Amino acid sequence: MATLLKVDVVSAEASIFSGEAKFVSLPGEAGELGVLPGHTPLISKVRPGTLKIVREDGTEELVFVAGGILEVQPFGVTVLSDTAIRAADLDEAKAEKARQQALEALENAKDKQDIAAVEAELAMLAAQVAAARRLANMKNRH
Repeated sequence: MATLLKVDVVSAEASIFSGEAKFVSLPGEAGELGVLPGHTPLISKVRPGTLKIVREDGTEELVFVAGGILEVQPFGVTVLSDTAIRAADLDEAKAEKARQQALEALENAKDKQDIAAVEAELAMLAAQVAAARRLANMKNRH
């Protein structure tokens, strides 16, 4: 039995991560998902949040995903996301500024479709700000 997962994280713009891991966790549609080698096949929506990839040596790669689709096979994990950003590249101030602009856009939204689109954007930006803060807190502890 293999002891590692082949992990691929892809955004609309680029491949964000491709490599092997001993564990992956991420926010699934029904709650937090943890995947180990040998996991039962699964397809799920991914909610905005932090994807954690634990490599064989124990180091972690953190990636912010703004939703998407997850496919799990017994020895492989694929995450397809419109937006995926390496945690090291997250900018809390930039995300917070975008969130404030989205709040202003929400105040000016006229129809239900515009309101729904802005609310979805706000949820993604709030998750991005939270992920950036968690990463900053983790860095400050070390």
